[in-house]
Amino acid sequence: MLAPVVVTATRSPQAATDVLADNILITSEEIAQSGQNSLVDLLQRQRGIEIARNGGPGTNSSVFARGTNNNQTLVLIDGVRTGSSTSGGATWAAIPLSQIDHIEIVYGPLSSLYGADAVGGVVQIFTKKGDGAPHFTTSAGYGSYATRSLQAGVSGSTSDQNRFRYALNIAKEDSGGFSATNPGNFSFNPDKDGYKKSSASGQFSLDIAKGHEAGFNFLQSRIDSQFDNGPASFDARNESKLGSYSLYSKNRFLPQWTSLLQLSQSTDKLDSITSAALPAGTSTFNTKQIDLTWQNDIALGADVLQLLAERRKEEVDSTRPELARDRTTDSFAASYQFKRDAHLANVSVRNDRNSQFGSATTGSLAYGYRMTKALRVNASAGTSFRAPTFNELYYKFSNTNFYGIETNRPEHGKNAEIGLYYDDGKSQLSAVYYRNAVRDMLVYANPCPVSPATHTFGCAYNVNKALLTGVSLGAKTTQGNLTVRGTLDLQDPRDETADKLFARRARQHGTVAVEYAAGAIRSGAEMVFSGKRFDDSSNTIVLGGYSLLNLYGSYDFARDWSLFARWDNVMNKDYELARNYATAGSSVFVGVRYGFK
Repeated sequence: MLAPVVVTATRSPQAATDVLADNILITSEEIAQSGQNSLVDLLQRQRGIEIARNGGPGTNSSVFARGTNNNQTLVLIDGVRTGSSTSGGATWAAIPLSQIDHIEIVYGPLSSLYGADAVGGVVQIFTKKGDGAPHFTTSAGYGSYATRSLQAGVSGSTSDQNRFRYALNIAKEDSGGFSATNPGNFSFNPDKDGYKKSSASGQFSLDIAKGHEAGFNFLQSRIDSQFDNGPASFDARNESKLGSYSLYSKNRFLPQWTSLLQLSQSTDKLDSITSAALPAGTSTFNTKQIDLTWQNDIALGADVLQLLAERRKEEVDSTRPELARDRTTDSFAASYQFKRDAHLANVSVRNDRNSQFGSATTGSLAYGYRMTKALRVNASAGTSFRAPTFNELYYKFSNTNFYGIETNRPEHGKNAEIGLYYDDGKSQLSAVYYRNAVRDMLVYANPCPVSPATHTFGCAYNVNKALLTGVSLGAKTTQGNLTVRGTLDLQDPRDETADKLFARRARQHGTVAVEYAAGAIRSGAEMVFSGKRFDDSSNTIVLGGYSLLNLYGSYDFARDWSLFARWDNVMNKDYELARNYATAGSSVFVGVRYGFK
């Protein structure tokens, strides 16, 4: 088996054992074995991650990394930044798990490598790519709430000197769903709120000459999801379209110098349809981001010097005229990776000049020492920033009632952490303590403490000080056919100005799982648990703690063929991820797949 490689932590391939940033790699085998259909539900199983959702898998979802907000985690798809410039953060429900090969999660501030938004970390999604002989895959499944999925793909490469690699995958899924809201919600409607999702992805590359490669990657996804908008008979829904496209040229001009030039575009389009009076009943929020990046990696013995130049333009088109704006960011960055015997170190610095907010400079410094071949200690410090979204600056509830505040300032964070990591090939242990202090953190509050006269329904405003501290623990061991793994996060994500916990984040959460693999049979049982949370910034509305038992397994009944099944919430636990929004009860999904390695 090849040793794991992580790309996201340094923007270049690096052996996982040399990565100084706290990280998790979710492999294609782990995705397949989990039996999951939803990316958000897969992420919920990971250390340092919490989720919130306004109903079923097709509804609006949030992912919290180390207690930070949803819009403080940067999401990349094959190196392309994706997300909404109006609401902030990724449209998680629109990202199709069926198109994903593997996922890297890197925790802590990475603004010195990626710029704005990487306050809590970076989630990078890698779509499937091809190599070798032509290879075909397909899968189909059916489950509770009339949930259905179908996927097919082909990949491979030619064997001539100018090798051409290709991968193309298509997928479709839909679900009858359940009511997104509970009776206590002001938008309650007892009808079922399902979704339909279709997606396609592709990777194509050509070896023009030795050391020179050109390629094109894309991912497209469309989800039509129903939600409750009151007792009226009209069925409200969101139509979201996600696009990620990149052209790149990777060139080794000298044995020590590798250049990557990439032109990319991402789109995040939302039509929220709340009335049959079209088009008046439709609200549109469309984001387009265009990015030109030139990255140069220069090998200096065992060390690597990286130089980066980047230009990004954000454009918003909306039925809300106050949001129809654009802004650009010009960036320059440098980093140095040091490796000597038992010593590892990284240092990076970046300057981002934003057309709205001027200049922001961020940096990071990390050091690691191998105490033994299996045991390593890491320490790091870094800074981060996040520019306000267009909603946080300009959005209005009406012409006389505002949500955004044009004078809102960018957030600035300072993070320090220390970690202990052990890996002897059979057992992995990790323990990380972090302290992330964020100045001018943007939060929503009602009533608005800044200008209540013009913001009578609340506002987004800068908190003077926020402090997110915690200990993140992980363990995994394989003994024979049995694997046991677990995570535990003890955290305190707090608005220090008001001395309140941030909404929908627990003081404790984690997972415990036992997996068995022997021959053609693989099975597992996991427990996902969370302590109580508050649904509001004033900490008056309590969301109770919960624990969920899930079962999953697969059986290889013929060469390249397997059956798989997943049973979620076995005990039919009644719980909430957001106040008066429903969650799935005991539910089963079964399927068959061909060609998955």
